[in-house]
Amino acid sequence: MGWTAADIPDLTGREAVVTGANSGLGYCTARELARRGARVVLACRSETRGAEALDRLISEVPSADAVVHPLDLGDLGSVREFAERADRERGGRLDLLVNNAGVMALPHRRTADGFETQFGVNHLGHFALTGLLLPRLLRTPGARVITVSSMFHLLSNVDMRDLNSERRYRRWLVYGRSKSANLLFTHELARRVAATGADVVAAAAHPGYASTNLQAAGAKMEGRKAAEAAAALGNRLIAQSAEAGALPTLYAATAPGVRPDSFTGPRFLNWRGAPAPSLRAKWTRDDRAAVRLWKASEELTGVRYEALKA
Repeated sequence: MGWTAADIPDLTGREAVVTGANSGLGYCTARELARRGARVVLACRSETRGAEALDRLISEVPSADAVVHPLDLGDLGSVREFAERADRERGGRLDLLVNNAGVMALPHRRTADGFETQFGVNHLGHFALTGLLLPRLLRTPGARVITVSSMFHLLSNVDMRDLNSERRYRRWLVYGRSKSANLLFTHELARRVAATGADVVAAAAHPGYASTNLQAAGAKMEGRKAAEAAAALGNRLIAQSAEAGALPTLYAATAPGVRPDSFTGPRFLNWRGAPAPSLRAKWTRDDRAAVRLWKASEELTGVRYEALKA
């Protein structure tokens, strides 16, 4: 049968932040962490949907210690405000940061700061958030940073000459690049943590094909009814549930012995099933590419990881 949510250890006294926790994988991740005793911050772009998710979570886990804080990963000002509030209200420690939120195959858009939306939200927003929360992570022995990528990272490496897709925009290719960026970020973060001797594990996970609202979001934004219906049909007939899709993230976040820079996904064809080591493109372990992306990300976001200077 393999590892399930029932295998999550007791998390009493642990502090966790989960981005995109109002629905799908993020909600399931936050709920199971709270069920095991963690104090969880649901980081959500919409305060209304976040409040609804919190009500639902408490109805399912009455003992949950959870709050909602607004976070728009497409707005670096919002990312800074979230980090400042979390530092002020939740204390000094942070045991777990789950970089889960994301967008998929959207029509061409720009973030509040002018970045291409998929790269800006999926990578740059989480890069900035992790850097701003880094002091709390470093103060917490055994802390973990888990970044959710996708098997779509196999579509393309990051194009360092065109990070904002200004030359040509192909939505699925750009999505794949943003997911490769997640893995390059994890690779370089793990390397820098090891170089400083900090007690933090940086790892990645992916859900395989899980039924969430991501698949239809782009089609819905453009009014493409047929594509939206096809995505919904695929979710019903082929995808595994969001609960099952969240298991690799929960494993990476809580299981003993998770290795830095590991990549966990579903066991069966990287598509569905219990958590297991996942297929990973060789370019996501390229040291030079990871350093180049890291330096570019620092310049673009203005967030520098001073405590992890290589």
